[in-house]
Amino acid sequence: MFTQFYNESIRRMVIGFGSLFNDIRVIRKNVDGTTKETIRVPVAYGPKEKFIRRINESSSISDGSRVQITLPQLGFDITGFNYDNTRKTNKLRTRSYTPSDGLSSSWNYNEVPYNVSFGLYVFARNHDDNLQIVEQILPYFTPEFIVTLKINDINNKIDVPIVLNSVNTTEEYEGDFDTRRNITTTFDFSAKTYIYGPAKSSKIILQSEIDIFGSSEKFGYPVTGAHDLRIGITGGFTGEGYTAGNREYYEQYYET
Repeated sequence: MFTQFYNESIRRMVIGFGSLFNDIRVIRKNVDGTTKETIRVPVAYGPKEKFIRRINESSSISDGSRVQITLPQLGFDITGFNYDNTRKTNKLRTRSYTPSDGLSSSWNYNEVPYNVSFGLYVFARNHDDNLQIVEQILPYFTPEFIVTLKINDINNKIDVPIVLNSVNTTEEYEGDFDTRRNITTTFDFSAKTYIYGPAKSSKIILQSEIDIFGSSEKFGYPVTGAHDLRIGITGGFTGEGYTAGNREYYEQYYET
């Protein structure tokens, strides 16, 4: 029953989700309102706790210098999978793909609907950076944003709605004056995607043979015994009993 296959459908969903937030920028301004610097916010995959620990602890590659993670920072991860029976369709339905040579065809059975939950985390040192990032995300989700993914040749250009469920902001204010201030905003998303089964392949039918039995005087040509009608990829051609004069009979007999 179970065979090895890997369509990378979940992996492509993760890449598609992360790519939505890879061009967010924060602007720092001078006192007079002119732009001081523009920072492109990095995004990485990982759990929320991992980023918080990196923020609170200094790290180094040598004993001479110890540094902390640079803020602002974006992180995201998968938080769960849920089967969505509201989007279920006929599981025996198939989807196929035929290459340009037309000699073979690939197909698979109907996709299985799943909701993949994502958590997106914004880590900032001050509220202005945090609010800039939040305002660059919220307007695009009302409450969903649709991305188009290519899973394989069979399932090409699949639209996946990504729904924003909730937004929460927390600020760590306890501790002494040497404790670094952390502001974290958490976005909860649900991607209404699909999981695909193994792809199967089959060859294109190039020729079929049909045996005709019986007789008919309607067309003035009795058919006795078995006569075969062969249909090829380049057109029809027949076996015994076929001549140019009775071609019309064969065509009308076959249609009836």
